Amino acid sequence: MKRETFRTLTVFALAASLSVLVAGCGQKKVESPDTAMEPTVVESPETGSTTTPEASEGMIETEGLGQEESLSTPAVEEPAPTVILEGRSSAPLLPVYFDFDQSNIREDMRERLEMAAAFLKDNPSVQIRVEGNCDERGTNEYNMALGERRGQSAKKYLMLLGIDESRMNTISYGEERPLNYGHDELSWSQNRRDDLVIVQ
Repeated sequence: MKRETFRTLTVFALAASLSVLVAGCGQKKVESPDTAMEPTVVESPETGSTTTPEASEGMIETEGLGQEESLSTPAVEEPAPTVILEGRSSAPLLPVYFDFDQSNIREDMRERLEMAAAFLKDNPSVQIRVEGNCDERGTNEYNMALGERRGQSAKKYLMLLGIDESRMNTISYGEERPLNYGHDELSWSQNRRDDLVIVQ
């Protein structure tokens, strides 16, 4: 008899617990998809205007003006890289650079002239003009003569590589046509050059 009473009480207690759990779950409000998507509207006590929390995120009111502006991290400007220009040569030809007060072809510039010779051999109808240039230091007369020597040096090197002299002419611009107008070694080094310009 005691066992039956104990079982009955246990079953009753379990049933009561279960009904409480079911009742608790049933009280949870389930939002419909339409209701869940509706924005909450918030009224501003100062202006009387309404906005949604989503719309006001990332906005700040400017003090005394009542204007709103977007909060954003200001863009950090990186310093402009130093640009190495490649003269006024016609593509695919590249300029030939010179040391200060020199007209001999530098060892590191020979490959450029070899590439130019290969291009001219592949394109036998092309003619070029070798334009000699100098930096701003020195007199105009001296730089005109130096630019001519530089042009002749490149022309002779190309002739040694098998390019006919009749396909090339030279001109000196001295310091008259600087590519870079700075007054420093980087600028001067870019202005000491021969440009190889296709003329036909």
